[in-house]
Amino acid sequence: MTTPEHKLHDLLADFGVAMLVTHADEGRLRARPMALAEVDDDGTLWFLTDRHSGKVAELAQDGDALVTMQSSTKFISLSGKAESVDDRARVHRLWKLEWKVWFPGGKDDPNLIFLRMNGEEAEYWDNSGASGVKYLFEAGKALLTGTRPDVAQDPKIHGKVTL
Repeated sequence: MTTPEHKLHDLLADFGVAMLVTHADEGRLRARPMALAEVDDDGTLWFLTDRHSGKVAELAQDGDALVTMQSSTKFISLSGKAESVDDRARVHRLWKLEWKVWFPGGKDDPNLIFLRMNGEEAEYWDNSGASGVKYLFEAGKALLTGTRPDVAQDPKIHGKVTL
């Protein structure tokens, strides 16, 4: 049986880009796309960034953050605490040539650091594959009967996870 924790981890592996939402000046929210460098088994997310970027300054003031991921049939929302981490060994282990676009100095660029997103809560929706077929069936049934789709209790389609 698929547990929500396993399903979340499987879905996280499907994404390469996420939207990171932080608190900007005066409490405003700010979102930006981030390339996902790595996902740990416990759901910790790692992103590369420049140590002088606005997001690093924002997280130093308020570490609460939200990460969202979306495809046409899969969705994740993960909230928690984010912080900057200077981990040269991890940079060298994970380095990808395409990151040189943002870091012309390569993996030895001294401004290249990580943002570590320590998830506290996550929620996902998966309407792909067999789950999508089940969702469409339930949605059609709901449309005909004037009720809501009965998919909230199926961990293959929807789940909430405390990390």
